[in-house]
Amino acid sequence: MKKLTLQEKQHTADALLRRINALHKPGETVRLMEVCGTHTVSIFREGLRQLLPCGIELVSGPGCPVCVTDQTYMDKALAYAECEDVIIATFGDMLKVPGSYSSLNEAQTKGAHIHVIYTPLEVIELSKKYPEKKIVFLAIGFETTIAIICATVKAVHAAGLKNVFFLVSHKLVPPALRALLDKQEGHIDGFILPGHVSVIIGEEPYQFLPKEYGIPSCIAGFDGLEILSAIANILEQRKSGNIVVGNTYHSVVMQKGNPVAQAMIEEVYEVCDDVWRGIGVIPNSGLALKGEYAAYDVELVLPINLDKPSLDPKGCQCGRVLQGLIKPSECPLFGKSCTADHPVGACMVSVEGSCAAWYKYGYSSGGSTWED
Repeated sequence: MKKLTLQEKQHTADALLRRINALHKPGETVRLMEVCGTHTVSIFREGLRQLLPCGIELVSGPGCPVCVTDQTYMDKALAYAECEDVIIATFGDMLKVPGSYSSLNEAQTKGAHIHVIYTPLEVIELSKKYPEKKIVFLAIGFETTIAIICATVKAVHAAGLKNVFFLVSHKLVPPALRALLDKQEGHIDGFILPGHVSVIIGEEPYQFLPKEYGIPSCIAGFDGLEILSAIANILEQRKSGNIVVGNTYHSVVMQKGNPVAQAMIEEVYEVCDDVWRGIGVIPNSGLALKGEYAAYDVELVLPINLDKPSLDPKGCQCGRVLQGLIKPSECPLFGKSCTADHPVGACMVSVEGSCAAWYKYGYSSGGSTWED
């Protein structure tokens, strides 16, 4: 694909904004949810909210894997970290995610064996370096990351490693969208669908949106032009009444997705119910290791009991933010006791978290908050 010059990008953006303005009915409020955390960051970084006509409201959804990981999972991770013979392997953005009583960061300062990795396959090297330890990888993420972790599980199995395990809390995007619509708490007029996830699953798993709910949606890439194009696509669906799953990311997202990745995931995992932060249990929204691969499920092999109940941070409104029910700035902790340096809730921890994005791009220490 030809790379656009700065001038060409400007002309394209102007044309898209004219199209959006023409499609939007003055005085009408249209709430579009960007499901992906990377979209949230891009929308802020490129100032898209300021460019859109008044009445088009962009709200963040449950598209940050760190943010939707529930409190009980973090408490289990911390419990395993307390075991002398365990090394926790994790991505770095999990370190500050608060558990009920501590965090991995705090546990590390107290002597817990926690190793930050940049790719799941590093657990194989850790296994060889520390053969006397049990390596427990915190396996979270949506379909994109699931495919990578799935390949790691298969590699661990092929290598015959006996000291590598996975604490699994994978999340599937389509069931979460269904759950949001079924709850009927916040009005959603359309979904800007995640590009990376859709590379794996394709267009088909979203077909329930137009068929069962009459909700327009569009798969989008990650730069400003691609997001504006998706918004225009959704508005065109609303105006024409031809509600479909749009796709403005055709260069990488196919209708049926990536069949190789899908087959590998189906081989290693089985669908299960899972808990989402702030939303609760969503049927068929998670994955569990199955068959011969269940031997690497740390909860089956090394079950652990929590001696205290899991508690959400007092006053934290992450759950409502993740459902698009409130803006981060409407949480009473935002910018006060909860900041990027001292996060109270998971949404302020990850770079893809809604609260972190609002804080970085739309909030000043002088007390002002971003308003749509």
